[in-house]
Parts: sequence; structure tokens; C-alpha cells
Amino acid sequence: MFGIHDLGLFIVSGLLLNLMPGPDSLLIMTRSASQGARAGCVAALGIGAGICVHVVAAALGLSALLQTSATAFSVVKYIGAAYILLLAWGLLRSKGGAAAVLVKAPPLPLRRLFGQGFLTNVLNPKVALFFLAFVPQFIDAASPHKAPAFIVLGGIFNINGMLWCAVLAGLSASASARFKLDPRLVTLLQRGTGCLFVWLGIKLALSKNT
Repeated sequence: MFGIHDLGLFIVSGLLLNLMPGPDSLLIMTRSASQGARAGCVAALGIGAGICVHVVAAALGLSALLQTSATAFSVVKYIGAAYILLLAWGLLRSKGGAAAVLVKAPPLPLRRLFGQGFLTNVLNPKVALFFLAFVPQFIDAASPHKAPAFIVLGGIFNINGMLWCAVLAGLSASASARFKLDPRLVTLLQRGTGCLFVWLGIKLALSKNT
């Protein structure tokens, strides 16, 4: 259909790629551990919405623009890196004490959680370039329906990713509730995650359009 081939291989490859840790996974784990699986799933929905933007952009050729235009790539890249660093700042400035206890931490509104997931994903140009590099391998070069094929494959990838995100949210929330983390350890984990976000943000900012 639409010139798609090796669909089974695409599904397996997509699942393996979704298992690789990144800003999306870290965000889901952090929110699930502090507010429960529901919060992590809401963040995951935002991430899924961001992926939909990339899928449509790839289908319409925006990803090709990001790959060929250094200026466009740089603008989106630096905005995405800045947002990831902003998330890192919020984690690094978290304080200890009772406020750091996971079950008592002030919850963020679900709308804000959704927005965090959406922006973390949609402002990462590497995701756009990933779709441009990965998806075409499973579309016949002679197919006249490349845009619909992009959308179908992107939708499959997104569904698989959302399923994994739901599992990740549940596991993170369950581990948090089971182990009853000490407030000081919670703060340490939050700041450790913040440092990892700093690394990811810097890595994204320094990445090259190759």
C-alpha cells in the first residue's frame, strides 16, 4: 500500500529505536515518578502530538528544508536546545525537604505537562531529520504516493512509541511508590536528571547538520 515495503522490519526497528533513552523518555520518567503514571501518560500524549507534527512536516517536505538549510536547522536546533536547558534548570533548582517527597510534590497542571511533552519533542530537529533519514528506506522510490506513505509509517511509529511511553510511565510510577524514596534522594535524582538534560541540551546545540 502506497509503495510501503518491509513493514515488519520497520515495526521492529521502530520499537528498538523507541527503547533508546532520550529527552522524551527522561521527561516521562521524571513526571511519572513525581506525579504518577497519569502525569507521565499526559506528557507522553504531548510527545505523541509533537511526533505527529514531524510526520506531517516530513510528508510535506519541511524536514528536507531542515536538512538542506543550515539557517533553518540552526534556528530550530537552538530553540529546542534552549527549551531542554530550561527544563534542566527547573530540575536543578529543585529543593529538598518535604516538598521533594514524590507523593507530596506540587503537581503541575495536566495542560502544562502536555505542553512540556509537545515542546520537548517538536523543537528537536533531530526528530525531523530522523524521519527524513529512516522512513524513506521503507518507501518505494518509484511510488507516486510518498506523502501518504510517510503519514502511514509515521503513524505506526508513533503508536508503537506511545505504547512504550505508557509502559515507561507505569514502571516509573510503580518504582517510585514501591521504594518510598527519601526526600534527599529524590532531590538528588531530580538534579541528576537535570544534569543529564543539560548534557542533552548542549549536545543538541552543538550537533551539526550532516
